[in-house]
Amino acid sequence: MKPDQTGARLLQGAFILSAAALLSKLIGTLQKIPLQNMGGDAVFGIYNTVYPFYMMIITIAAVGFPAAVSKYVAEYEAEGRTEDGHRLLRLSSASLVLFGLILGLLMYVCAPWIGMWIGSSQVVPALRAGALALAFVPWMSVLRGYFQGLHNMVPTAISQITEQVVRVGVMIVLLLYMIQAGADADVIAAGALLGTAAGGAAGLVVMGLYWRKHLRATRSKGRGKVDHEIRAAGMNETRVPADVSREGAGVLLGRLLAYGIPVCLSLLAVPLIGLVDTFTVPRLLTSGGLGEAAAMAEFGVYNRGLPLVQLVTMLATSLSVLFIPALAEAKFKGESGRVASQTRMALRWFWLIGMTASVGLAVLAEPINVMLYEDAAGTVTMQVIAFTAAGGTLSTITAALLQGIGIVKAPAVHLLAAAGLKLLLNLLLVPQFGITGAAIAGVAAHLTAAALNLALLSRSAGARLDAGGMLARTLPVLAAVALAAWGAGEA
Repeated sequence: MKPDQTGARLLQGAFILSAAALLSKLIGTLQKIPLQNMGGDAVFGIYNTVYPFYMMIITIAAVGFPAAVSKYVAEYEAEGRTEDGHRLLRLSSASLVLFGLILGLLMYVCAPWIGMWIGSSQVVPALRAGALALAFVPWMSVLRGYFQGLHNMVPTAISQITEQVVRVGVMIVLLLYMIQAGADADVIAAGALLGTAAGGAAGLVVMGLYWRKHLRATRSKGRGKVDHEIRAAGMNETRVPADVSREGAGVLLGRLLAYGIPVCLSLLAVPLIGLVDTFTVPRLLTSGGLGEAAAMAEFGVYNRGLPLVQLVTMLATSLSVLFIPALAEAKFKGESGRVASQTRMALRWFWLIGMTASVGLAVLAEPINVMLYEDAAGTVTMQVIAFTAAGGTLSTITAALLQGIGIVKAPAVHLLAAAGLKLLLNLLLVPQFGITGAAIAGVAAHLTAAALNLALLSRSAGARLDAGGMLARTLPVLAAVALAAWGAGEA
């Protein structure tokens, strides 16, 4: 394939994958609103307690190693070693399916102990329901990695959307059934988590169909290639094809582990802040005198504002990837002035987006709360949580800018530091201020990650950042947004 064709295909694939990821995340975020409306704050609290833990397990079992599969399949295809790519897929599928089943079994069996660490026995059924997804998601993720290595993003995109649609559909059906049956909150939350297994199974079916189609096409192409080589060389069919496997299973597995483990470790930093809340807030609330059910309901109220903030950070994540290739090119060419100017421009725009969203959400917190969740419980907490949009947006763009200039590990380390601060502040503030204290801790944690990224970016990109000037230029816009939002809320 010609270089310009390859570049066009990569660009097209990136667009398809980004659009599918955005739609998938949008569905996954917005589904929390009907979950709270139908199940109530107690079910919402249990679900949001378990889901970050589930996402951590999924990250370990099904994210880092498919990235390694994608990388090495791309290399093998470039060298014409198609069979090595197939062997890598078979080996990684077997390894990750086994690993996923072991993790799922451990999660199922150890659910009562995990519930004790969290401080609530009500999470046990939901943990066990979430464990079932580990039978499907690792295999599905490996197949996605394989097709991404072939620069074919369509299977991944379609399976992502299918997974989310089926997950949310099954969740809503089970919610309706269990609510009508008069089930307890812990059972209803488990039904909601069962949607993850159904979604994973649906996504796996889609990827399996694409793999079957691809395998048929590859075999047909391979037979044609061998026939051509036989005719050209005047030899019989005992000739060894050019893409014969060159590496043993041990070498392939070693490659997967060497690349996949660091990726897993870096990605684990992302769900850690949410996981800190899972293991501290319910326990601290019960220690303060609330019963388990009341603590879960309060934790559900705490989580009301998070889907709205996640929509903002999701938009920031989707836009931030646009800066990575441009910065990488400028850095490679030694154009330090261009790197600095693009960095300053990105920071100004994303700071404006984050702060505008934060102020708007904070001013409109009460009407939004009533409109989406049917009452005004936790409005003050939602107003505080709104400002995590500013820190989260700034943290997202600074991480992308650092990656663009070749600094990949530091943002993950900074997120780990932010998670540590979140843990400390939760322990200090939740006993005093309840869920509002957890919200304050979240704002501080995200701003800390952003500040650490900014400090490193200022040194590495050569961009002198005028924080005071950025804030001063933003204030008139923020005042206008606040006034408009207040007027809309009063109307």
